[in-house]
Amino acid sequence: MESVIKNKNIVLGVSGGIAAYKSAELLRLYIKEGANVRVIMTHSAQAFVGPLTFQALSRQTVCTSLFESSGDASIRHIEWAEKADVVVIAPATANIIGKLANGIADDPLSTFMLAVTCPAILCPSMNTHMFESNAVQRNLDILRSDGYFIIDPESGNLACGTIGPGRLPEPEDILDRTVYHLMPKDLKNKKMLVTAGPTQEPIDPVRFISNPSSGKMGFAVARAAEHRGAIVTLITGPTALLNPNNINVIRVNTAKEMAGAVFEHAEYSDIIIKAAAVSDYRPADRSEQKIKKETEQMVLALERTQDILKEIGRNKNRKILIGFAAETERLEQYAQKKLAEKNLDIIVGNVVGYPGSGFDADTNTVTLFYKDGTKESLPKMTKEDVANLLLDRVIKTL
Repeated sequence: MESVIKNKNIVLGVSGGIAAYKSAELLRLYIKEGANVRVIMTHSAQAFVGPLTFQALSRQTVCTSLFESSGDASIRHIEWAEKADVVVIAPATANIIGKLANGIADDPLSTFMLAVTCPAILCPSMNTHMFESNAVQRNLDILRSDGYFIIDPESGNLACGTIGPGRLPEPEDILDRTVYHLMPKDLKNKKMLVTAGPTQEPIDPVRFISNPSSGKMGFAVARAAEHRGAIVTLITGPTALLNPNNINVIRVNTAKEMAGAVFEHAEYSDIIIKAAAVSDYRPADRSEQKIKKETEQMVLALERTQDILKEIGRNKNRKILIGFAAETERLEQYAQKKLAEKNLDIIVGNVVGYPGSGFDADTNTVTLFYKDGTKESLPKMTKEDVANLLLDRVIKTL
């Protein structure tokens, strides 16, 4: 599957803030995703980063003036506005925010923005006190009411020495919100519950039983669903992955904790996708103290954990229920058995142990098994592509 950004026309506006250097990295990410990007810079922005940097990365002429010698500069802003699929201003300074809120058009960027009809994303970045001032907040409220999407700045240490909100969001987060605005909202307002990651079952205070699941597949499903308009709750076991944007994330450790969180939210969900690798067994007795190495062998008694997916399947009613099956052999046999026993609509099966597929990889090679007995074998693809294709099949099921 191709990125939703591929071949899209993006206009990147850069205004004069110290964070303008991050805009070059954002541009690089857009180009990597296959977008056609044109850059408009204010006069002040050029004091921080030169136009040649953006020209080299975009392979496009950078617009810096309404009165360039090319002869078409005066109408370029109209042409670019008509062709744009999305416009992003990063960083958006207090100055450009004020101009846009009050309809001022006195430079290439502000003039261009008056002609824009596609989605427009603003990424404010400035001194904390400037950002929190009544004037800037009033202007941002005006822009929100005008239909602009505002990505709130991050908090932290700023270049001016203050600590607080005002930092430009990371380029990866701006890319994520750009994808959101370009993605069709075919799951709008559907309530989706996704699980991800491993669980950890304690043996003693310093040891536990677990598995190599990274959570990448479940996180990819949650992000893709949010991009397509779903209201997403993500319940995840221990993972190093950061919380995705605009998603209710609940972090748990054990299978018992995951079961409690899932049962609490399943009742209110239209679609449940269980990508978590939940431990099938846990120690029957957890030692309160660290177990010492006193013998050559140690016998560990285990007991079954609750089968969360099977329990949901018993009472799923009209919900769409999807599970995952990671196997080392006889994939179809085991996946079909789990599909029937747990009353699933779809099960996503893959054989682990192969390079680029399974736990902790960025790609996956899966087969979708459907409750009507059909199956669909997919080539190796990124987990993001697997997630979106799976959601396409969910929509057909709906």
